[in-house]
Amino acid sequence: MDIINIIATELGLKESSVSSAINLIDEGNTIPFIARYRKEATGNLTDTDLRKLEERLIYLRKLEERMNTVLKSIEEQGKLTDELKLEIENVSTLSELEDLYRPYKPKKKTRAIIAKEKGLEPLAKAIKEGRDDILEFAKTFINPEKKVNDVNDAISGAKDIISEDISDKANYRKFIKDKIYKLGSITSKEIKKDEKDTYFPYADFSELIKTIPPHRILALNRGEKEKCLKVSLNYDVDELVEYISKKEKIGLNPNKEILLDVINDSLKRLILPSVDNEIRNELFSVAEDKSIEVFKKNLYQLLMYPPIKNITVLGFDPGFRTGCKYALVDPYGKPLFVGVSEITANSEYKVNESIKQLTKILLENKIDYIALGNGTASRESEAILSKIVKDNKLNTKIFIVNESGASVYSASKLGEEEFPNLTVEKRSAISLARRLQDPLAELVKIDPKAIGVGQYQHDMDQAKLDFALTNTVEDVVNLVGVNVNSASISLLKYVSGINKGLAKTIFEYKDKNGPFKTREDLKKVPKMGDKAFEQCAGFLRIIDGSEPLDNTGIHPESYPIAKKIIEICKINIQKDDLNTITDKLNSFNKNAFIKEFNVGSETLTDIIEELKKPGRDVREDVEIVELNNDVKDIKDLKVGMILNGTVRNIMDFGIFVDINVHQDGLVHISELSKKFVKHPSELYSVNDLVKVKVIAVDVNKKRISLSIKQV
Repeated sequence: MDIINIIATELGLKESSVSSAINLIDEGNTIPFIARYRKEATGNLTDTDLRKLEERLIYLRKLEERMNTVLKSIEEQGKLTDELKLEIENVSTLSELEDLYRPYKPKKKTRAIIAKEKGLEPLAKAIKEGRDDILEFAKTFINPEKKVNDVNDAISGAKDIISEDISDKANYRKFIKDKIYKLGSITSKEIKKDEKDTYFPYADFSELIKTIPPHRILALNRGEKEKCLKVSLNYDVDELVEYISKKEKIGLNPNKEILLDVINDSLKRLILPSVDNEIRNELFSVAEDKSIEVFKKNLYQLLMYPPIKNITVLGFDPGFRTGCKYALVDPYGKPLFVGVSEITANSEYKVNESIKQLTKILLENKIDYIALGNGTASRESEAILSKIVKDNKLNTKIFIVNESGASVYSASKLGEEEFPNLTVEKRSAISLARRLQDPLAELVKIDPKAIGVGQYQHDMDQAKLDFALTNTVEDVVNLVGVNVNSASISLLKYVSGINKGLAKTIFEYKDKNGPFKTREDLKKVPKMGDKAFEQCAGFLRIIDGSEPLDNTGIHPESYPIAKKIIEICKINIQKDDLNTITDKLNSFNKNAFIKEFNVGSETLTDIIEELKKPGRDVREDVEIVELNNDVKDIKDLKVGMILNGTVRNIMDFGIFVDINVHQDGLVHISELSKKFVKHPSELYSVNDLVKVKVIAVDVNKKRISLSIKQV
């Protein structure tokens, strides 16, 4: 198998780029490292290109390994012909390979195997060849000792042999699968209602397999899993019978009626149940892959939300039963104090006392933001907090923070280790404050599946989903870069070349020996080998260290080049303003430098860009969103209202928007634009600010329908 050629053709890449990338991966280099620091070697492949390449590489190597196993097995049986070997070597999927292997695969004791043990193969052969005295011939196979008691037993056993032989033919299965994909439909019937009548659109549903979108496949599977729907494939079986009949040339066979029975049996008992399962599995696999892509994109956008630096935040986790938990967090993320407020209590006295308490806190501390969780009692808390801010003419801003996953972190072992003396709710208040200060640093502490930006994630292959989402987090962390002196273990473990064990060692070394002053100091960390240092050094930042380049994305291996540029351009990174540095670098003769110092063009370009903006945060260009809707509850909503909202989740069928009433509203894909929209992600990203119109409200089912195109 020419894996390099296959990947290059599929992804539209040069074979030389694919070959270099595979070599680098096999040498233990990470995708972020290759994408950032080995551009010349790969022909400037992006991290997206490399992730797709890596995914196909894993699959194709698995296919190649299975192919070799199959070839060896068939060869050991003495049945491997040159033609079959060529067919096997040219398959592109595991499914095709298994179809070819089916006739040679060791089977459990099937009806055909039992019939062969009874010596009925000659009879089966005679039926296929058109012997015209088949009933007389069948009598010669009667053998009570082998449980062939009469002609019917003999014919029945022979039919089982032919039936299995037909079912094992890969070309039949391929034709049938292609035909069902092309003309078949997928149908569902409702067999049980759930409380929210979630599956009412699928109560009597049918759609062509070739046109059904991925999210409907996932919905049908979920409904079937929950025993609310009966899902099946619908197609013309007679057409399939006719196809096999022609291939088996039964038209002039005197045993045509027997063979028609055999073909029907082979289809209904052996071929179609497995083909149906394969098609359903393939449909799910495609839907799963597309859903994971949407999840990855949403997660990427969420993690890339900008930090609000140098601010003091009051994290506020609202609630009714146990009160509201708050935590004052300094600009470095350190909690100064935590407490409980009862502004949502039933007692007027408790509410008034809590208002006095919070007013005192806000007046005595310069608090820039209140990070208010969007969960239970959020709207009630916001009303009171807004009044306190307004009545006391404070500059404090209230920011609604998405709570998804906060409780998961707070109740986790990590949360307990970080704040062993605090309750779960108080940890959550700290987490909310930190989410506003630096979303990425806080969200990496949570399992990506718990962050709430996916669709049907619980129905997917969890290992596959974890792999994809972990890669996304890794890509973001390395794109942004990490301040090694302030990073948590949770953040460090996503840095290129650093696993959880090494992250813990780095963290403990820093705590014991003080902050790292240079990247070179990282080499002193136990277990930090040369390879690990090579992979991680460029992504770790040392702020205010003795080497200015340590606060850039320039890799230490390129420092000599960077310093030569600084020398030629007469730049002082620490003293010159950014405009001066940029002007000097813009007049720098790159082509002459490349020729003289034999440096790659892509590497040189990256170094120059880093020198122009040392310490730059790539997230700084994202817009901070603040909502000011007057409505606080779903009961306040009226059809026709125009509201501001924040995109919280993007799915195949639309976007979910937070409009400040606790329950997110759905803008169906048909309500996104007056123009055709292939996928909502073409127009919107997680955390985008949008203006929406309320077009339907169901208070009992807590469903809100919104429109953007009608605004």
